[in-house]
Amino acid sequence: MSTPEEPDPLRHHGDVDAAPGLLDFAVNVRGEAPPAWLTDRLAAALGRLGRYPSAADDTAAREAVATRHGRGPQEVLVLSGAAEGFALLPALAPRCAAVVHPSFTEPEAALRTAEVPVVRVHTDAEYLLRPERVPDGADLVVLGNPTNPTSVLHPADTVRELARPDRVLLVDEAFGDAVPGEAESLAGDATTPGVIVLRSLTKTWALPGLRAGYALGPPELLARLAAPRPPWPVSTLVLEAVTACSEPAAVAEAAHAATETARDRDWMADRLAALPGVYVHQPAAGPFLLLRVPNGDRVRVALSRDGIAVRRADTFPGLTPDHMRVAVRPSAEATALLHALRAALDTVSDAAEMPA
Repeated sequence: MSTPEEPDPLRHHGDVDAAPGLLDFAVNVRGEAPPAWLTDRLAAALGRLGRYPSAADDTAAREAVATRHGRGPQEVLVLSGAAEGFALLPALAPRCAAVVHPSFTEPEAALRTAEVPVVRVHTDAEYLLRPERVPDGADLVVLGNPTNPTSVLHPADTVRELARPDRVLLVDEAFGDAVPGEAESLAGDATTPGVIVLRSLTKTWALPGLRAGYALGPPELLARLAAPRPPWPVSTLVLEAVTACSEPAAVAEAAHAATETARDRDWMADRLAALPGVYVHQPAAGPFLLLRVPNGDRVRVALSRDGIAVRRADTFPGLTPDHMRVAVRPSAEATALLHALRAALDTVSDAAEMPA
């Protein structure tokens, strides 16, 4: 673990790498702002800020999410971002938590802060889930699908193998709506025991500053998760955003965006893999790619000097300083990354060959 002088690597996130003025491939958010129709919906809700968020607003949001996923409203908990769901995990009082890695680190950070015993369960060499590696005694299991930062999409049936009656299985689907057809999602699964699915609005709808998301799961588990929350835990604007982004037109727009992102990802992956020394992990399913490059630390510095931000990946358990994550962007932006990465690789290679 870190010392007081060293930040906890589990708390490192891409926004730290995305310094102002850099072309941002470090943060997995589509676009620079929400679409105009969503901004208009939020602006129209500003007139309600003079009163507390109402039970009617909460009910409307939960009903919209429930309809979107074929669940009941009692199976929905609206959150101030998926990150709030991770912060609430200690409320489940697990005796032993197993966190599948490499993956988003905030769940483990929250559990360790609450002094919950955590076992790291590493995927195989291709970052595939191996259910037999999860300890039988773990009464909470956490994994991402698709997984950040590997972009691996685990088969839903493989994920279900982790479920048991005396265990909570938390599946982080923050990028679930970025997968065409939402393949392998458990968001609509109300029958597998003990499953909680977390969803985020941040990525697809460019809402990182609003903090909006939700959890899906059995009502009794959601009640335990929500027990420590204060009154009015989410704002009127969050409730409006969750309602708006769960409506049929928005779901259709997100599906179209997922198809575009998949096309952009394939374009980027092919060209990145053609650069000398660059390994691109595939198949990839999320709106980001995991790369491995020689002298990764130095390459990231060179990219930054050339105006490009990428996400360091050595803060993810199981990865190294030679790993980095890049967000998928349209080809016009991605071309700038390709040119800069080629130049950075050349610069670092030339420096390594210079005599001492």
